[in-house]
Amino acid sequence: MYQFDYHRPKTISEAAELLKSCDDPKILAGGQTLIPTLKQRLAMPSDLIDLGALQDLSFVKAEGDAIMIGAGTSHADVATNADVKKHLPALAKLAEGIGDPAVRHKGTIGGSLANNDPSADYPAAALALDAKIHTTKRLIEADEFFKGMFETALGDDEIITEITFPHPKHAAYVKFANPASRYAMVGVFVAETYMGIRVAVTGAGQNGVFRVKEMEEALAKSWSPDVLDGIKVPEEDLIADLHGGADYRSHLITVIAKRAVAESA
Repeated sequence: MYQFDYHRPKTISEAAELLKSCDDPKILAGGQTLIPTLKQRLAMPSDLIDLGALQDLSFVKAEGDAIMIGAGTSHADVATNADVKKHLPALAKLAEGIGDPAVRHKGTIGGSLANNDPSADYPAAALALDAKIHTTKRLIEADEFFKGMFETALGDDEIITEITFPHPKHAAYVKFANPASRYAMVGVFVAETYMGIRVAVTGAGQNGVFRVKEMEEALAKSWSPDVLDGIKVPEEDLIADLHGGADYRSHLITVIAKRAVAESA
């Protein structure tokens, strides 16, 4: 790594002020992506703003028909929280399948969403569940939050504070994971909420997480795996790499979507 200024703010407002005043800052949440990129000098910020001391960002609250999760909540805490397991077991399962124990105890939900890795799990949950992302400045709908590979609607001086997930009628997340990294080669989150049916795919899109409208329309007619037979996501915008071609990922999306629907039932 190289020289940078390190800050450990005690309040979210102090962190926001630092983010605004520093030349080229980076937010450090769990650091599971940022630390490796710093080591490789793929990121070279002037300042590092560590949110680890902000205990107010780590919480899970069940209120009414929704679950609110603080941006600093670790994957392990999401996976084991009683309210998440009761009202959103699909999200608990998703968190339980991220990385390894070390990653799950250090990585945070807010950091994952802000980074928007094209193979990350949480973006699929946020998009499928029509989550609301709260920041230091505003509330952003999930459909408006994800802008492309590693890109979000967050402003340069904006920090995620919490995420609101509505309780679904049905929901499940299934992924085909890379055996080494546990990242999703293809992950599909299906959900039927009171606002409608949504199907979100991660790990496969060149532009990151995306919805499959044709599957959503089919499931609106019948919540059954069989209605997804023959629905194929076009290969043009899918990832092709040493782990699998675009045609392979296209096939996996349908297979895994069917498994997710079956599991949700």
